[in-house]
Amino acid sequence: MAKKKTTKDSKKSQNKKLSSKVPKLRIGVVDTMFARYDMGQAACDELAICPGYDKTFKVITRTVPGFKDLAVAAMNLIEEEGCSIVVALGMPGSAPIDKQCAHEAAQGIMQAQLLTGTPILEVFVHEDEATDPKVLASVFENRSRKHARNAYWMLFEPEQLRRRAGQGVRQGFEDAGPLQLK
Repeated sequence: MAKKKTTKDSKKSQNKKLSSKVPKLRIGVVDTMFARYDMGQAACDELAICPGYDKTFKVITRTVPGFKDLAVAAMNLIEEEGCSIVVALGMPGSAPIDKQCAHEAAQGIMQAQLLTGTPILEVFVHEDEATDPKVLASVFENRSRKHARNAYWMLFEPEQLRRRAGQGVRQGFEDAGPLQLK
């Protein structure tokens, strides 16, 4: 004998249909194996505490060998996975060739943004930004989390960015603060 649908069951069914019709936005996070800190996990942890996580947006992750691979991975997240924004995290080494390669990787990320019309936040922490490993780890954590939050704000709360304009806000180290006019 078939079970008769109650009003409660009918409402649940309607809510499921409605929620399945509302597409979740996707935020891409692509990181590297070369980085000496798990930048991708820090970014994902920050996004997981943002309002609407897993209801209005979800996070799609990828890991690539090094920072020169970030541009293509970010493009793939946009074109194949439908990401509305991507956070691209990597660590250039301290040698002069690493700095040159970081510049070229940044150019690739900019090109990927132009080709897709989608923001890709480049988040690089250079190995020589701090000599103390604890300080460097805090730069990795802070910069990864703050840029992940920036990606969230760009999609859902752009007024948060506007509110901070001209304030010397940094990701990684202490804020520089606004210039003081006398």
